[in-house]
Amino acid sequence: MTATYPSEAQPQSRAHGWPGLIEAYRDYLPVTDTTPIVTLHEGNTPLIPVPTIAREIGRGVEVFVKYDGLNPTGSFKDRGMTMAITKAKEAGAKAVICASTGNTSAAAAAYARRGGLRAFVLIPDGFVAQGKLAQALLYGAEVLAIKGNFDRALEIVREVANQYPVTLVNSLNPYRLEGQKTAAFELIDVLGEAPDWLCIPMGNAGNISAYWMGFQEYHAKGLSQKLPRMMGFQAAGSAPLVTGEIVQSPDTIATAIRIGNPANWQRALRVHEESNGAFNAVTDAEILDAYRMLAGQEGIFCEPASAASVAGMLKCKDEIPDGATIVCVLTGNGLKDPSSAIEFSHTGFKAGIEPDLDIVAHTMGF
Repeated sequence: MTATYPSEAQPQSRAHGWPGLIEAYRDYLPVTDTTPIVTLHEGNTPLIPVPTIAREIGRGVEVFVKYDGLNPTGSFKDRGMTMAITKAKEAGAKAVICASTGNTSAAAAAYARRGGLRAFVLIPDGFVAQGKLAQALLYGAEVLAIKGNFDRALEIVREVANQYPVTLVNSLNPYRLEGQKTAAFELIDVLGEAPDWLCIPMGNAGNISAYWMGFQEYHAKGLSQKLPRMMGFQAAGSAPLVTGEIVQSPDTIATAIRIGNPANWQRALRVHEESNGAFNAVTDAEILDAYRMLAGQEGIFCEPASAASVAGMLKCKDEIPDGATIVCVLTGNGLKDPSSAIEFSHTGFKAGIEPDLDIVAHTMGF
């Protein structure tokens, strides 16, 4: 029989491993001893060296990927959502809402249900990868698909949150960025110092803003001696932060960053200026080349939008200082978008083979 517990009680845990990012970095986050922490033990994702990609640059450059696709719902959004839902629950909220291109919806649904809250999600109809939609539905979110793009969906959920008793958990929610900044802490904890470059995909530009917050906080505490150059990359068909103009009809295979009017536009510009960073665009072809390279040469399966960080770094490789340490952020797991993996893989797929040893061996080239 499954044990049950009173709503006000918590079962005693036997786990002594990673407690989740709020407990791990409690001193840097806006929580108290009475804050009801809602966690799936997110964070502590691996920093993986990618030597094959580093050899593309040479000159003693080291390249790592921060694989946030290994968070509980498969993306970096869990970092911010544990904080946003925790603070919503602390404030007495009963329901949350977000607009999403997919990953936010999955994280919001999972953490809301974990915390006993209702979750409402607005998505652009037909423009959310199948894996992400499946997550939101199974987690129990109430999904509303609108005939419009993400930017319109975000406008609507902001209005709903202003007029009705429901908490907005998009990256406009300041607690989202508080949670996401912990990824910068983890990088410095592992490397012993901030990287020279932090390469990151940009959609709504909340993540680049959060990383910069984290780097600045650790630097101010004396836990790192330098600050990285923040290198943000957008898909060429959805690059408002590169062109300086809103994109009315954003278009890219990288659905997670198909956003034409980033909610954190001004924050991102400050990061650009303060870090002496650079924003650049990469084509869908360049994104897919990096996507296949990560999987086929390094064994790391990310979603296409994540690969924009590696594609951008390779595009700018001549600017990288000799001996530099580079971290590329991989924001989401490849299983988020299985259709893209199947469609854009260059690996041969042979079907209809007779179940005969000699025929199978011959097909294998023996």
